[in-house]
Amino acid sequence: MSRTIRFHLDEHVDSAIADGLRRRGINVTTTAEANLLGAADPEQLAFAVLETRVLVTFDKDFLATTGRNEHHFGVAYRFQGNSNIGQVIRGLELIWELLESEEMRDRVEYL
Repeated sequence: MSRTIRFHLDEHVDSAIADGLRRRGINVTTTAEANLLGAADPEQLAFAVLETRVLVTFDKDFLATTGRNEHHFGVAYRFQGNSNIGQVIRGLELIWELLESEEMRDRVEYL
């Protein structure tokens, strides 16, 4: 079990997901907590990089941001139309349990 990954949820992700992750002992921040509501994607990514966090998003436009040769500590993406909270929490929990932080570097994981 890895359990070294920390997450940052952008504003498109339901806060119930943060609550569910925290109940499992997973370190997570949200856009609201980081005072980044309304911030552009590059600002969200810069925060996640500064904090060495995997960014969790349902925003498909964010995938273009990660494709610009910008280094990051990982992105976990789920298409917004398929955002069952329990499935997202379980997907993120699996990433947290199975992968090391270094394995997520510059990687996009689809939930």
